[in-house]
Amino acid sequence: MTELRIREFHYPDDYPAARLLWENAGPGIQLRRSDDPDEIQKKLQRDPDLFLVAEANGKMLGTVVGGFDGRRGMVYHLAVTDHYRKQGIGELLMDELEYRLKAKGCIRCYLLVTVDNESAMRFYEKRGWAIMKNVYTYGKDLE
Repeated sequence: MTELRIREFHYPDDYPAARLLWENAGPGIQLRRSDDPDEIQKKLQRDPDLFLVAEANGKMLGTVVGGFDGRRGMVYHLAVTDHYRKQGIGELLMDELEYRLKAKGCIRCYLLVTVDNESAMRFYEKRGWAIMKNVYTYGKDLE
């Protein structure tokens, strides 16, 4: 692989490649209405510096989406193209996202992993993330 760079996501140019990457990422990413173009634009109005892309030779190899509400951080859609997994790209994306969250004053961050995504669980646990056994995750569609 030639020079890899981590950069911020550019809408609308990056959207088709990111969407394709998420659709083919395997069991870990569940696409919802919040991943549609109009919702991605809303996310970018809030904290565009936390939506990152890994790229080499003009090709998107990975993404991670972060959020910060002023108190806590969230991580979404860490995905790396299948052919480029296990080469440190996910690590680089997470390192940069965690750095940026800390720079904003974030002291605690959360992420969700589907129960069938054991490789993601191992990845995050190696990075110091821990399962929170004392909470349940609830969700509600507001529309």
